[in-house]
Amino acid sequence: MTGLTIAERRTISYRLPSVLLLWAGAVVVGATTGFFSSLYPPLIGAIVAATIILPVLLYALSPRLRAYAEGIGHRRIALFHVWRVPAALMFFWYGANGELPPLFWILAGSGDLVAGAYAAHVATRPGNARRYFSFHLFGFADFVVAVGTGLTYTLLLDPRMAPIAVLPTALIPLFGVGISGASHLIAFDMLRRDAGLDPPRAAVAGTAG
Repeated sequence: MTGLTIAERRTISYRLPSVLLLWAGAVVVGATTGFFSSLYPPLIGAIVAATIILPVLLYALSPRLRAYAEGIGHRRIALFHVWRVPAALMFFWYGANGELPPLFWILAGSGDLVAGAYAAHVATRPGNARRYFSFHLFGFADFVVAVGTGLTYTLLLDPRMAPIAVLPTALIPLFGVGISGASHLIAFDMLRRDAGLDPPRAAVAGTAG
């Protein structure tokens, strides 16, 4: 990982999973105790936005985190998004049982299914900046559509959005979306800087020349 010592890599590798576990644990506790269900519904949308913005700000302000992300690389970042396939199946399940608004679960479920399958395809193909960019563009657009549709229904106080505040569904918007949305934005920055590619585009161009 460029710019990081072994000790720095080890420290981040220990701390990052701990932060993610605490984050997931907070979501579980908030959903189990009914905290999220007690909130004014649009506030959940604000929480989702914050879980995307805060990690990106930390990445932007920390050279060490940027170097760590570069070491992870685009292939593993894309592979992480395969989790969206089971998320899509969950949306389909709840939707089929009439527990989510049809437009929401169709858009969110279909988008996640395609994004997850696309992630698996990209992660198992030779590294290519254009391919990674197209994946992240689609994946982030899917989140914009899904979150926007969900927020619309929460603003309308549609009672069918209630499952979003309880387990296991709450883990999708309040945990998975935050990490994935942030990873899309981080990947865009890495691509802009020609970082995290295997091999870098400059190296490929030099070999071709």
